[in-house]
Amino acid sequence: MSDIASLTRKAPSTKDYGYSNARVRGMRSRLLGRTYVDQLLAAKDIAAIIQSLSQTEYAADLEGELLRGHTAAEIDEALKRNTVRTFRKVLGLVNDEAHVLITTLLGRWDLFNIKTLVRGKHMHVSPEEILDGMLPVAQLSEVDVEELAKAPDVRGLVDTLTTWGLPFAGPLRSSMGQYAREGDLSALELALDRYYAEWSSNRLTGRGVNRELARRFLGVQVDTNNLMTVLRLQKADVGDEDVTKFFLPGGLSVGRDLFTQLVALSDVDQVFERLKYTPYGRTLEDVAMAYVETNSIAVFERALEDFLTRRALASGAGDPLGVGIIISYLWAKINEVTNLRIVVKGVSVGMPEERIRKELILV
Repeated sequence: MSDIASLTRKAPSTKDYGYSNARVRGMRSRLLGRTYVDQLLAAKDIAAIIQSLSQTEYAADLEGELLRGHTAAEIDEALKRNTVRTFRKVLGLVNDEAHVLITTLLGRWDLFNIKTLVRGKHMHVSPEEILDGMLPVAQLSEVDVEELAKAPDVRGLVDTLTTWGLPFAGPLRSSMGQYAREGDLSALELALDRYYAEWSSNRLTGRGVNRELARRFLGVQVDTNNLMTVLRLQKADVGDEDVTKFFLPGGLSVGRDLFTQLVALSDVDQVFERLKYTPYGRTLEDVAMAYVETNSIAVFERALEDFLTRRALASGAGDPLGVGIIISYLWAKINEVTNLRIVVKGVSVGMPEERIRKELILV
């Protein structure tokens, strides 16, 4: 099984960020930007998108995929491959401290990918459909996720992860009994969330401005996860169930007491009011009307992901010789690719431009 820690890095194994940050700034200068996305939205068809992307940094990856066909699926695969290649390149440049910090934060993508695999196996989705929703930019490689997607069921998936010695196998094994008895997928997902929160927090201990920055960013990730749990529990009938079992420690602004208070409130409006003076108050308030119109908490999930992305991009505004430059670039890159994939999919199915635009996170 591949392991990011085994990558050979060109940068010295010190705490000097000068080399890696100079390279990353050069890579960032080649990001396409909001203007390009606006132009791509006007594309008439997939052929026009291919022509446009062929003039960008995605050309090499696109050329290889177009040998298979000229459809949205090939473009999407090219965008994903470019992202994976870019992330691996950055991880090969950074020093030892940055490597630990970055791979810890990127662990959320291993968490996301394993959850996607578990859900897919639970719902008996085909390996191809499972892989379509994954982005292997952390410890799990493309080869790894392809192999895992072939597992016959959830039990087989967990057995493979155990054989590989992947740490995420532990929480899955410990909750398989409950899953087998109740068929409740949330038991597995909660175990994974708890493991990542604890694992990442332990990895980011220690002193220094870079570790502190990484801890704050991790805290925002945990907060947004807890807030989405609050909103989901608001829509569910939990009765007398102990809701604290859903709480993840390690957040910046949403502690256990606040979490419990929010879940106990009778409606979403009260949740907004209680969160008004937290960093997330304005973000949630801005999409309150959209929630009323759609009755879907997906609008909150998107808003919180937007908030997290903006926080990541802001990480690079401080120390020019710190890890924030790298965090900022990687999240800007993944935001760019996410937007491009949305545009490609929208154009391929004839979605109106304004409808596509609403799905984008433009920062």
